[in-house]
Amino acid sequence: MDQTATLNKLDQLKLMTVVVADTGEFELVKQYAPEDATTNPSLILKASQQPQYAALTDKAISWANAQNDPDHLLDNTIDKLSVSFGCELLQLIPGKVSTEVDARLSFDTEATIQRARHLIGLYEQEGISRERILIKIASTWEGIKAGEILEREGIHCNLTLLFSFIQAVACAEAGITLISPFVGRILDWHKKQTGKESYPANEDPGVLSVKSIYNYFKKFGYSTIVMGASFRNIGEIEELAGCDRLTISPALLSELMEQQTALPQKLSVDDAQRMQIERIGINERNFRWLLNEDAMATEKLAEGIRLFSRDLEKLERVIAEKLSS
Repeated sequence: MDQTATLNKLDQLKLMTVVVADTGEFELVKQYAPEDATTNPSLILKASQQPQYAALTDKAISWANAQNDPDHLLDNTIDKLSVSFGCELLQLIPGKVSTEVDARLSFDTEATIQRARHLIGLYEQEGISRERILIKIASTWEGIKAGEILEREGIHCNLTLLFSFIQAVACAEAGITLISPFVGRILDWHKKQTGKESYPANEDPGVLSVKSIYNYFKKFGYSTIVMGASFRNIGEIEELAGCDRLTISPALLSELMEQQTALPQKLSVDDAQRMQIERIGINERNFRWLLNEDAMATEKLAEGIRLFSRDLEKLERVIAEKLSS
């Protein structure tokens, strides 16, 4: 008898894919027992406004005040808060946590590098090895170049807001540890453009994008991990079963846990290596041109940076109010 038949879909998925919890809430991480966890300003903003996390905010404020650096008081508080959430999450998971660099630095390579080093330094002050941290950076050309330098320093990166094949290949060529292609946001764009209310999971544009990236990476032996993100439904997740990693919201984790039917593997290294795929070259000129030619990726990358920036600004207002009081 197939033992997987007695497992729910989440447990079946964990047999072929590393499952990452897309949440900053500790109780949800405990409930779904993922290997890795990820945070961003949106998730930290939501969590930090809940009473059970007030102590972490207070701790971050106290630490920032003690640095006697009024010009960077707010930045230091935000970074310390992000690291504090990360440290708590690392107590609940066996793997890595992703912590995001300020999205407003997405077009500044040097500033991104400096902020990433600062975050890693804060983790190391807490006794956390950099091997357990992924620094999240937007997949702009400048962000990818920052990631390339950081990787050479042993600071591992998660290149996020990734919507196109050219972004993915540039990350792989740069030796980035992990990329997060955004499945659901690609679907959102295509639904708006076509007027379609839905797509079958196997025709979902976001799913097809991740499949093409995964197969290219495995065909040519890149070490960069593909982690599908931003899902709208479990059909998208099921179509990517076998992908290196998938970061999934608590609502969809719950839905997977409630279903007992068989979950077939859809992606594999062996299948990818048998495919006929042409290798492409990457430089700044063709990166910028091909990204510009992809209207969806251009629009969603810009929108994603704006949205992360707005949530960071909201978090800053919350922290500034606490600082003033």
